[in-house]
Amino acid sequence: MPRYNLEDLTYLMSRLRDPEGGCPWDLQQTFASIVPHTLEEAYEVADTIEREDWAHLQDELGDLLFQVIFYSQLAKEESLFDLDAVIDQLVSKLIRRHPHVFTHGQLRGDRASAEVDTDAVNQQWEAIKAQEREQKSRAGVLDEIPLSLPALSRAAKLQKRAAGVGFDWHEARDVLDKIEEEIAELREAMAAGDEAAVADEMGDLLFAQVNLARKLGVNSEQAVRATNAKFERRFRHVEKRVNASSRDWSQFSVDELDHWWDEAKSFES
Repeated sequence: MPRYNLEDLTYLMSRLRDPEGGCPWDLQQTFASIVPHTLEEAYEVADTIEREDWAHLQDELGDLLFQVIFYSQLAKEESLFDLDAVIDQLVSKLIRRHPHVFTHGQLRGDRASAEVDTDAVNQQWEAIKAQEREQKSRAGVLDEIPLSLPALSRAAKLQKRAAGVGFDWHEARDVLDKIEEEIAELREAMAAGDEAAVADEMGDLLFAQVNLARKLGVNSEQAVRATNAKFERRFRHVEKRVNASSRDWSQFSVDELDHWWDEAKSFES
């Protein structure tokens, strides 16, 4: 049996949106209404990869791809653009941003022969993106960083963009000093009982921690997600021990619960 392809998928989408015989739910959707679904599908892809659930990754990638197809169909109906235009713009942009690969600016031109330094490629990438922003009359350094990004990811992007023009700490240890300064300011706010100041200083502390992660080459969003998973795994062990005891959580001291927490940690070492 022949396999379905991209053309089949776009045809399926057009059928779903056909006013005559299409799907009522799909016909009600707008650009704005499917954004939450797009975010959900993107997180499901990330979650599947982090759990190394390769058996379901194909399915989740398909769901994410369908979001692109959906937006493109909506745009086609409003005579804004279509999927072919999306692909054309994407390929053109990636060719332009990879001159070290597509040396003559052509997709199927001669291959680059010399090995290229990674740092040089990254610098070139940022320079090309900056040039593109200027051409769009969006010359602001922090322009086009989506507000909808998770807060940690957006903080890292803001910091990286600022660092690209030289507004950055010289060393990671400088950021550690900043973190200690923010902790001291947080302590002062807590001592004063100023809730607004506590929230403000807590934000500054988290922002500085993201900055440290960036300087150390750590993706803060992924690091916290990994820690979430670790906490959940260890807490479930503690919960299992509590349930096996036939006693209520309130009947255990923190030290007793912490003993099982350490037990869970020892299983991972």
